[in-house]
Amino acid sequence: MEFLDLIAASAPAQALKGSFWVYPLVNAGHILGIALLIGAICVLDLRLLGIFPNLPTPVLAAATVPVAATGLALAVLTGLLLFTVKPAAYAGSDLFLGKMALLALGLTNVALVRRTTYWRAIAGGTAPAEPPTFLKAAALGSLGLWIGTLLLGRLIGYFI
Repeated sequence: MEFLDLIAASAPAQALKGSFWVYPLVNAGHILGIALLIGAICVLDLRLLGIFPNLPTPVLAAATVPVAATGLALAVLTGLLLFTVKPAAYAGSDLFLGKMALLALGLTNVALVRRTTYWRAIAGGTAPAEPPTFLKAAALGSLGLWIGTLLLGRLIGYFI
């Protein structure tokens, strides 16, 4: 708990607590990061599930992956800053811990998908139009994980 108290007393935490504008701007940045991340992931997952069949997966991936990566970086950075405001409350919250677990599973899913032969074909621009069944399952799981992460994150705002 001492470590969490140090986080709460840190300069970033004090800036977030003490300024009329800093907290809302960081919070807006967090929401923007989440929108970029989940929006890009959902579009790509829906394509893998058969929506937008006329849009080549390599073209869509080339557009959405950098957007998702940017969104992830922004969401993580701003999320860490927001955590400093109430670190003990967040660390003790089942909602927060659940969100972190879903986030970890979502990122694990991304890492596993990117290791597949099909993803290498996407990156090389040669992916067949129809993804394999296991990748469709990963896309469906991804949608559930990221939407669950989003829902738990919003609940945190109401209960902590």
